[in-house]
Amino acid sequence: LEHTFPTIYGDVYLSVQICAVLEDCLDQLAILGYIMPVSYEGRTDISNVGASIFKILLFSFLGDLKRANHLFSRAAKQSAVSSDNLRKVQADRQYASDVIAETLQEMQTSGTFQSLLQAVQREEERKSNFYTTIIREEEGRKEIKSLQKRLQDVKKEKDLELQNRNEMIAYLKDQLQEMKAKTDMESRYVKKDTELQVYQTQKKCSTVESDLFIETEKLRIKTDEETRVHMEIENFLRQQQMKLEEKLEYWMEKYEKDTESKQQELNTLKASKANDLAALQELAKQCRLFEQVIIEDRVEKEAARRKVEQDALELKSVKKLQAWWRGTMVRHNIGPYKAIKKPKEDEAKGKDKGKKGKAGAKKK
Repeated sequence: LEHTFPTIYGDVYLSVQICAVLEDCLDQLAILGYIMPVSYEGRTDISNVGASIFKILLFSFLGDLKRANHLFSRAAKQSAVSSDNLRKVQADRQYASDVIAETLQEMQTSGTFQSLLQAVQREEERKSNFYTTIIREEEGRKEIKSLQKRLQDVKKEKDLELQNRNEMIAYLKDQLQEMKAKTDMESRYVKKDTELQVYQTQKKCSTVESDLFIETEKLRIKTDEETRVHMEIENFLRQQQMKLEEKLEYWMEKYEKDTESKQQELNTLKASKANDLAALQELAKQCRLFEQVIIEDRVEKEAARRKVEQDALELKSVKKLQAWWRGTMVRHNIGPYKAIKKPKEDEAKGKDKGKKGKAGAKKK
């Protein structure tokens, strides 16, 4: 008992300390709700403020309230919030306050804090799902950037190819001009001798020019085709981007609706659990009463059975004792059996004499 009492006293003292810390934390969150400003200047990121409220919860649970207040003030200054985001912060603060209140009630009633651990686990799961959605969005953006980069590379390659072909056309035109000039110079000296060669050369040049024109037309058609393909690819990528944005918006909305639905289901389950617990306690009370009545009835029946067995055993013992006493009286001729024995002896002697007489007659 001397060793047990300090342990019990220490546990009670620790529970009282934890309850005091939780009550102080509730007061701190209530004060934060009153002093929360309408908006801040700077970024519009809200995640740091929500995370700060849970850090306040953990630090306050460990007893470091001053550090928790400093942490929230710094996060609030660094994270600017709009009116919508501010309502989100207030909702997170209210959620943290409800979790602490539930933990405080559990500590006061049963001395445990399982509700706090469950709330932290639910928050970690929610945050993990949120991070998974962000990662998927980042992967989609990276894929879009990769496709845009590939499109730019293809465009640069086609532009370079077109430039090289234009340079080739210009080079061939220069060659044609040089050939014409050379033909004119030679025609001055050997006009008659080279008329046929000039004709053949002109014909060849016409053929080359026609081939070049045909090649140019082919290049123009191919360029138009590539431009059309480029526009179709660009339109396709834009449509894919719009679809991805619509899917992202749909999943975000679905996530919010599912979160709200699950919260309502959780509240319903909590209320049902409380009702079931009260009914279970009432049934347990009735069971204890019925069990007590059954135990008392069994004790009474057992006592009656033992009494009947005892009476039967005593009766059997009395009968055995009476039989033994009667046998003893008969064997030792005690009591009423003493006078009855003599006639039997005389009768036995007469029988012996009669037997002897019969035996003598037979011998004769």
